[in-house]
Amino acid sequence: MRTTSVRAVILSLALSGGAAIAADLPSVKAPPYMPPPPPPLWTGLYVGLNAGGAWSASNNVQISGADLWDNPGTGWGLASALSATSWLGGGNNGGFIGGGQIGYNYQFTGAFVAGIEADIQGVTSNGTAVDSVGAGVDPISGFTFVTQAQVRRSLDYLGTVRGRIGFLFTPTLLAYATGGLAYGGVNLTTYHSTIDTFGLFPGSGVGAYSDTRVGWTVGGGLEWMFNPNWSAKVEYLYYDLGHATVNKSFVAGADPTGALGGAIPYAYAPYTTARFDGHVVRAGVNYHFNLGAPAPVVAKY
Repeated sequence: MRTTSVRAVILSLALSGGAAIAADLPSVKAPPYMPPPPPPLWTGLYVGLNAGGAWSASNNVQISGADLWDNPGTGWGLASALSATSWLGGGNNGGFIGGGQIGYNYQFTGAFVAGIEADIQGVTSNGTAVDSVGAGVDPISGFTFVTQAQVRRSLDYLGTVRGRIGFLFTPTLLAYATGGLAYGGVNLTTYHSTIDTFGLFPGSGVGAYSDTRVGWTVGGGLEWMFNPNWSAKVEYLYYDLGHATVNKSFVAGADPTGALGGAIPYAYAPYTTARFDGHVVRAGVNYHFNLGAPAPVVAKY
């Protein structure tokens, strides 16, 4: 009995002492649950389509003439060359533009997106035709030579390879600036006809330039991710493909009356130069593969 009582006293003292120690310890709370940040919506490869309008920025065409040949004792070549010199207002060369794009985005520090995009579009434009009439006086004979010029220019297609850098105003709304290389298929054709005041020595010539021009572009836009894999955008671009020159429209006068014994009365070379630059406003839609976005973590219990 004594042994049992002693054990009971010891157990009672141990329990009361442990409770007192536990009461003196500071309370410990579990840290609050912090969910992982959402995966970057914008990182990854995308492809899309676009459509809009394009119009030229520089509408002037410059024509100049170089004297190549004067019949002895005349200044007919000089007068003809002077008559071809002019500046033409080319009008607004614009049309519908549409095509596709492919690019890659990388979202960093949460609110910034950088990437690269390449696109190509066809341009449904018939081009702009302009006419010019000039006159030059031969200082020796006093003959007046009149030249009529017809110029047509057009843009067949336009493509770009651009970098993009943007800021996310919301997780799904991106405002961005863009710039880089531009290229396009340009055409420039000219027709020149010359006649003197007596209608004796008519001449004509045709020249053409058709090539792919390379230049630069800059612009900006807004893009909205309205679905985890789909976005819509509106965009403005200015492009500059530089100048194109037609210098092969050689013009030589004829002598249909035989007054000069069949000799060439004059010859000159007109040079026609036009600048190919302009504006693009377009809308587009992109499908995002989100190849760079990590898969969300799903906890299991």
